[in-house]
Amino acid sequence: MNNGLVNAIIAYIMWGVLPLYWKLFNDVPAGEILSHRVVWSFVFMGILVAVQRRWGDMKRIAASRSQLLSLAASGLLIAANWLIFIWAVNNGHVVETSIGYYLNPLLNVLLAVVFLHEKPNHGQWLAIAIASAAVLIIAIDYGRFPWISISLATTFGLYGLAKKKMVQDASVGLLSETAVVLPIALGYWIYLAATGESTAWTLSPSMLIGLLLSGVVTALPLLFFARAAARMPLSTLGFVQYIGPTIMLVLSVFVFKESVSPVLLTGFALIWTALVVYATSSIRGAKLAKAN
Repeated sequence: MNNGLVNAIIAYIMWGVLPLYWKLFNDVPAGEILSHRVVWSFVFMGILVAVQRRWGDMKRIAASRSQLLSLAASGLLIAANWLIFIWAVNNGHVVETSIGYYLNPLLNVLLAVVFLHEKPNHGQWLAIAIASAAVLIIAIDYGRFPWISISLATTFGLYGLAKKKMVQDASVGLLSETAVVLPIALGYWIYLAATGESTAWTLSPSMLIGLLLSGVVTALPLLFFARAAARMPLSTLGFVQYIGPTIMLVLSVFVFKESVSPVLLTGFALIWTALVVYATSSIRGAKLAKAN
């Protein structure tokens, strides 16, 4: 559990600062950035798996239909999440991405109750109710249906559930997921080349190198997340996730100069109150369980 918590904190800090990285490629279309992200993630993970000498695990996965179907689902879910996130950041919607990842823990708890039969205690349900009220306030203040937020929360929540139900090494799992969407990414490269619409290869050498490093930037937090998901209850993992969107919110206000209303700040304050209530209740529950 403690090891899982450390991995989760590292992963969410990395994800929190990611908008700074994607903003560097503001002139490159989101779909093209995504294709590079997939390709270079596959290359990086391929090298890592080769160093670890785990190609035998890849062969066993390829021989299992159920494993392939699960990896196909998780690969498509995380690719969709990447695309929505990149588009939102580069089109001035960092606040809405932050809201999406604040929503995600609520969805994680729901998924944990429905699919994994986890049972939150009374204090945890109170925290969920407070956070739900906060999200409702934020949505009303936002003035329109927050499709970016809902899409990010849904795709990443289902991805977390899929990772929780898989029993495999994090490196092998991520390589397999990127392999699933690799043909789509390469096909898009071919399409861009054929239509003369490719922009990434016209970047300056330093910027192009930065884009090639998207594989490392993508893979590292996912590796930490996969290790955390294997060691922590999904509902608890979801609440640790508030680290990421809080960093995004700070960046959106102080770096990207997006507007944040007093009502929105009130909603965020309620969410942090819910986090404190949830954490306190979880710690008390763990102590009681240990005492018994």
